[in-house]
Amino acid sequence: MNPRDLLLALTVVTIWGVNFVVIEVGLEDFPPLLFTALRFFFAAVPAMFLLGRPRVAWRYVVGVGLALGVAKFGLVFFAMDRGVPAGLASLVLQCQVIFTVVFAIAVLRERPRPAQLAGIAIACAGMLVILLDRGLSAPVGAVALVILAGACWGVSNTITRSAKPQDTLRFMVWVSAVAVVPLLVLSLLTEGPQADLDALRGIDLTGVGALAFLAFVATLFGFGVWGYLLRQYDASTVAPFSLLVPVVGMAAAWLLRGEAVGVQQAIAAALIIGGMACTVIRPAAAASASPEPVTTRTPELHRQSTR
Repeated sequence: MNPRDLLLALTVVTIWGVNFVVIEVGLEDFPPLLFTALRFFFAAVPAMFLLGRPRVAWRYVVGVGLALGVAKFGLVFFAMDRGVPAGLASLVLQCQVIFTVVFAIAVLRERPRPAQLAGIAIACAGMLVILLDRGLSAPVGAVALVILAGACWGVSNTITRSAKPQDTLRFMVWVSAVAVVPLLVLSLLTEGPQADLDALRGIDLTGVGALAFLAFVATLFGFGVWGYLLRQYDASTVAPFSLLVPVVGMAAAWLLRGEAVGVQQAIAAALIIGGMACTVIRPAAAASASPEPVTTRTPELHRQSTR
């Protein structure tokens, strides 16, 4: 990877890591489901007219829009609103790698490599450490919602694997468009019209800035650059950069929000990131001789995202 593209890759993972802190800030101004809907609205509406129709079957666009846009991001925003700190959310959400491999085995009949199975076991141990950590400031139920969001992300990755979109940015824009209406309906039903109206009437520069960052920087710029990198290099070259997202997320939460990282959480982080590395990184000889594993497709959609 040339120096310019290396800088682009590092810029994207930095943006996606800081993204969790921005979500936490934005939730101070918006109900979580309304905030999610607005993020996708501003990411999708201007761009969908410029980029044109998606180049994959609509069933894939709708499927990923519901699994990723509505379920995954909705659950993450809701869980963070209920007390999951930004750094912890960025870490726990990476359980999507586990679910992606499991779903690929079950649905796509892919044969896992021994390193992938070892990685799943290591990452699961990290998740168990997180759940047993009674020193966390987040309720266990809210952390469980982030794990459920990871499962939904795994579903969307499996659908994306089948869709094989050639243009990641165009695909993500239309996925975002699909998510807007269901999220708005859910917001009205669960958060209430009055809460939504109050949030929109009281919007300030902080709320505008958070929305702009999520919609234009994290989504459009992030996925646009990530798609460019995936077109220029093998996925096995680009994918490992996503391992830095939770590292940046935890560091940003510590620096910008004062979120402490205890010994037990640091151990869990090492286990989860190490397990992810086992599923994504392959020896150079194997990478050139065999098709890419399912996990090398996961960065196409967020990485966290949130996505």
